[in-house]
Amino acid sequence: MTKSHHILVVEDDPVGRQTLAAYLRKENHRVSEAENGAAMRRVFAAGDVDVVMLDINLPGEDGLSLLRELRRQSEVGVIMVTGRDDDVDRIVALELGADDYVTKPYMMRELLPRTKNLARRVVAARAMAADEPIKTFDGWTLDIPHWTLTAPDGEDVRLTRAEFELLATFVTHRGRVMTRDGLIDHVSHRERDPLDRTIDVLVGRLRRKIEKDPARPRLIVTVHGVGYVFAG
Repeated sequence: MTKSHHILVVEDDPVGRQTLAAYLRKENHRVSEAENGAAMRRVFAAGDVDVVMLDINLPGEDGLSLLRELRRQSEVGVIMVTGRDDDVDRIVALELGADDYVTKPYMMRELLPRTKNLARRVVAARAMAADEPIKTFDGWTLDIPHWTLTAPDGEDVRLTRAEFELLATFVTHRGRVMTRDGLIDHVSHRERDPLDRTIDVLVGRLRRKIEKDPARPRLIVTVHGVGYVFAG
């Protein structure tokens, strides 16, 4: 049986909202519905939401404004939904912290695995935070529940969500060689592609932020032909 997650569908069109909610319930998920920002806040305040499916074109407060609000208080999974095939909307949503973006009309069979995979990552990150919330390495402090990284000199270092997820995975599995395919399951990314260089790009960005000499990394070490190992 599919593991149940709590999905919050925020959509002002009652037909579209109820159709999507019914499909997710049929797949054994617990679903809450909200037609606007006020209703979203009421559901979200009760806690335990794993993924928010958030329509951009809401009356009053639009989806991007609500996304900013969600990101100020939570790292809940967010999938933005829109009827406009607009690259600007997509880029802005992802920069504001959305985990995924779909355009109507979408295929339910495609949306379901995206939702399940994102919910699984969110739940895993919460479990990781509860297990050992603050991790240290080489003078650095990674506070998983508060999504902060503090340098040895006390300065806060800004990470994107994907960078933070990857670093938390490395630190939690320090000393263990991890493949690129294994690592990509832990970061906010749409799909796995054999030519995908997402992990390599993220590793390069992390090295520039945490390594004394990114050209000669000591913390995130490449294991040629396999992947990476965290040696901090």
